[in-house]
Amino acid sequence: MNNINVLVVDDEARMRKLIKDFLLQKDYNVIEAEDGEKALEIFEERQNEISLILLDVMMPKLDGWSVLRQIRQKSDVPIIMLTARGEEQDELFGFDLGVDEYISKPFSPKILVARVEAILKRIKGKEDDIKDYGGIVIDSAGRTVKVDGKDVEMSLREYELLKYLVDNESIALSRDKILNNVWNYDYYGDSRTIDSHIKKIRHKLGKKGRYIETMRGVGYKFEVK
Repeated sequence: MNNINVLVVDDEARMRKLIKDFLLQKDYNVIEAEDGEKALEIFEERQNEISLILLDVMMPKLDGWSVLRQIRQKSDVPIIMLTARGEEQDELFGFDLGVDEYISKPFSPKILVARVEAILKRIKGKEDDIKDYGGIVIDSAGRTVKVDGKDVEMSLREYELLKYLVDNESIALSRDKILNNVWNYDYYGDSRTIDSHIKKIRHKLGKKGRYIETMRGVGYKFEVK
């Protein structure tokens, strides 16, 4: 089993079993809740463990809309709503409340699993694009840098140099290696240009600039400390 937990919320035991069987085939861990109140109770206890929620709309005690509203007050966990009604107004209502996907019953379990996989893949991709290095947050997709939540303007070369250093965290990198990988092999300038760029980057990172350590006789190393 992998570490992806899917919370399946539906008052019909038969429906929960159907969904569970298909999710288990893909090695997802399944947590079940038979009504809205139980779903909120489970989510309160295991919020950090749940990767996605499959949530039925029509349930006793507490309907899906009420559960959705309460969860969205504290979490942006992906939620797929399941409903017997497929009216456009219902779908728009769901999206306004923060639904990620909306599937009308009856549905193909294989299609449902495919939607689950697509959402989790999309979320995983976003997480991989953004990484935090001791308060220095780098968004690879957007090619942006933030320090303690504030945007830091960098030239393309400064960004590429910083990215190369953090990608090789805790590894001492020679100036020649940095030149070959950041400036590429067709660069014939002086390696002192690296020192100049490092100085600018350190200044822009403020106190976090100390993470870029000078290795005497070698080059530089990035290490959060």
